[in-house]
Amino acid sequence: MMNLTLKQLRYVDALARHGHFGRAADACAISQPALSMQIRELEASLGTALFERSTRQVRLTGFGEAFAARVRGILRSVDELGDLARAAQDHLAGRLRIGVIPTIAPYLLPAVIRSLTRMNAGLDVHVRETLTPTLIRELTEGRLDAAIVALPVSEPSLEEAALFTESFVLVRPEAEAGTPVPCRETLREMRLLLLEEGHCFRDQALSFCNIQSSLPREGLEGSSLSTLVQMVGAGIGVTLIPDMAVPVETRSAPVSVARFADPQPTRTVGMIWRKSSPLAGQLAQISEVVRDAAEGLRAGQAGRPGLAAGA
Repeated sequence: MMNLTLKQLRYVDALARHGHFGRAADACAISQPALSMQIRELEASLGTALFERSTRQVRLTGFGEAFAARVRGILRSVDELGDLARAAQDHLAGRLRIGVIPTIAPYLLPAVIRSLTRMNAGLDVHVRETLTPTLIRELTEGRLDAAIVALPVSEPSLEEAALFTESFVLVRPEAEAGTPVPCRETLREMRLLLLEEGHCFRDQALSFCNIQSSLPREGLEGSSLSTLVQMVGAGIGVTLIPDMAVPVETRSAPVSVARFADPQPTRTVGMIWRKSSPLAGQLAQISEVVRDAAEGLRAGQAGRPGLAAGA
């Protein structure tokens, strides 16, 4: 009988995901030689190679692809056994792996973590900040417990809990503070700065302006909202940011902020998790904690100086 260890399966999964022995070893908290030795021992037991090795990268063989897919399912089931035990407790404790998209994380996450750790003293929150497609993939593969994203994601295996809706505001150079707020048709003709491809907020901004995402926008993209706002402050153009980002992103840039006329551009923020997760009940409760933290954050922002409104 072949003796496969759970540890070896986790090493295979890490190497398949990272495609690099050094990064996989770091993720598994072991040395690179130890990881390499474990993989070779497993391949010897199987009688066939799982990975193709070159000087620059590591990739799965055809057999390795099928093997790694089964490994992911096994590891997900093993993790869910632990989740099943946690779900039987009166309160949530242990590790909570939560993902957040970059246009939400810096603004909402501190309040969420404070609330969660105050209410659940034994909770160890692990955060993953990345784009929505990656969060969905890692969630369905069992590497995350939940994620905070813009809805809808329309993934049949995932539960969606809408938390709140927020507006987008216009950020433009400080010298334009007293000028009329442009309508979406006028905005389309302006030098509009956007997040780079892959961000759902980019797509939402383009949709509001009725601009095709395939049109070339050379030199008008940034990797973060902070970069976009600083570019506006330098006089390069204008941009849109979510309301929750205003206090953080505009405090150190010479910019002005204005609201559009109704109907304003908005997004719905929500939390998603696997419908099959044993922690589904606790995650639904956590979504309420996130909602309350967001409401507290927005209430605190309500007292800031008013924004110029569109005509």
